Amino acid sequence: MKILTTAAVGAAALAGAAWLLMPAAPASAAAAPPPKIDVPAAGASQTAVFAGGCFWGMQGVFEHVKGVRAVTAGYAGGSRADATYPKVGTETTGHAESVRIVFDPRQVSYGQLLRVFFSSHNPTELNRQTPDVGPSYRSAIFPQDAAQRRAASAYIAQLNAARAFPQRVVTKVETGAFYAAEDYHQGYERKHPDSPYIRRWDLPKLAALKANFPGLWRP
Repeated sequence: MKILTTAAVGAAALAGAAWLLMPAAPASAAAAPPPKIDVPAAGASQTAVFAGGCFWGMQGVFEHVKGVRAVTAGYAGGSRADATYPKVGTETTGHAESVRIVFDPRQVSYGQLLRVFFSSHNPTELNRQTPDVGPSYRSAIFPQDAAQRRAASAYIAQLNAARAFPQRVVTKVETGAFYAAEDYHQGYERKHPDSPYIRRWDLPKLAALKANFPGLWRP
């Protein structure tokens, strides 16, 4: 749980010291080569759903990608339809913190979004993204159709075959509905740039996106 309630401020301050000792660098664009298989640009709008740790940072990253029309923080992959932040945080519902991305495939392809996704978190960490631990922070892709499933599965195989990362990619291709998160989570990185958590873990992801994907970056 990352929301800082009044009662948790003292504990959060102590936890903040631990955060500063942990590595924060996301995977580099060099470690995520262009996918060999992509999804054809059919129509003016497509949707992608990715889970890559805390949805604050993932939403912030994709809000700065050209061709992306909307990004919603939420939960996907669970067995219960009443996903809420407190319930998902118990690690009993099976949901993962996720983002739903509505994009124009004429401007940015699904394959390009996959590359950004794998370059914005560590896909070799199982059921965690430092400093967040648990299955709700797992790395997962939720394809919206057969073409996306084929592209996602092929890209994971491509990354592992090329040994693009120091360890094996553990990202899973899953199924499951997406449920939007509570309003206070939407745009959290954008609304709270001075939050210790955001400054430590998420702003570096934005800097990496801008540096590694200048052609896709938008302010």
